[in-house]
Amino acid sequence: MPVHDELPLTEQSTPTDAQTLLHPSPHADRLAESHVPKGLNSAVITGTGFYMPEKVLTNADLEKMVDTSDEWIIERTGIKERRIARPEQAASDLALEAARRALNDAHTRPSELDLILVATVTGDMLFPSTACLLQDRLGAPKVGAMDVSAGCTGFIYALDTARQHIATGAARTVLVVGVEVLSRITDWTDRGTCVLLGDGSGAAVVKQSEHKHVGIVAGVLGADGSRGVDLYMPGGGSRHPATEETLRKRMHYLKMNGNAIFKVAVRSMAQTVTQLLDKIGAKPEDIKLLIPHQANLRIIEAVAKQLHFSMDRVFVNIQKYANTSSATTIIALDEARKTGLIGPGDLTMLVAFGAGLTWGGVAIRW
Repeated sequence: MPVHDELPLTEQSTPTDAQTLLHPSPHADRLAESHVPKGLNSAVITGTGFYMPEKVLTNADLEKMVDTSDEWIIERTGIKERRIARPEQAASDLALEAARRALNDAHTRPSELDLILVATVTGDMLFPSTACLLQDRLGAPKVGAMDVSAGCTGFIYALDTARQHIATGAARTVLVVGVEVLSRITDWTDRGTCVLLGDGSGAAVVKQSEHKHVGIVAGVLGADGSRGVDLYMPGGGSRHPATEETLRKRMHYLKMNGNAIFKVAVRSMAQTVTQLLDKIGAKPEDIKLLIPHQANLRIIEAVAKQLHFSMDRVFVNIQKYANTSSATTIIALDEARKTGLIGPGDLTMLVAFGAGLTWGGVAIRW
């Protein structure tokens, strides 16, 4: 079996310091009937959808590309395969398919949208935004559209932004998309990162509702910019525009300090769940399903352990799709909805961490 000393996200990275241990909310003795402040609107997810490229890249395929093995990848990450976009497919192409499916699920026409938010770090180009490209292709003229760049936390940042727009009355119907074509910024000679990543897209339609006790009932967002160099792509921006030197140094590929990321990921996602519970006055046992960012199975298991959650209450699909960055949580949410894991009255939470470093979560009452 090959040696992978440089591969990030190992079990030795699991944080054990006392500051990461979580405690139940002091307000967790009851569930409030309504979590939407008086005078604000409720934001409800009325439709979801996702799209994955057809090409499947298995661990066996990676064995032919870098020094690794199927057994080793599964043991360390939980990943068996990932999807790869066709050469002619860009982020807006994947986003379009997911958006159409979400709109159809919500029985909503593009003309009804007030705002389009696209979370991505692999947009078609630096500008115009992928959201604007999507707006045009959907046929939703004049609708506000913008991208959100928060790494793997991007969809949650965008979803909470949609919630705020609806809560204040600035919008009634918002399309939120998470999409990545990470294969374009993956160094396929770096066995420490290429085994982790894949392409994919997901979307949700969020609408104003008069029912105060359902919908996106709380959100938590956080960041630590001092840790930005732990997960970044150095080339391609105004700091290091494309030159022969940046290409030679392979600066246009994702770089990651995996062990450092592991510690932040577990701590931030577990603490985010606790903060969300505090905000809505709920207890851990009130959560029907936790949907964490699908970065590494060991991270997910470590978060569940800190929260004292059994894994049957934690959604996992990383084995099929790997880490699709901002798309993971919405892809997982759609799968959970469509397979009957979420029903009316259930409380679910989406949590993630990502480049920035960023983290965040939302609590949803169905």
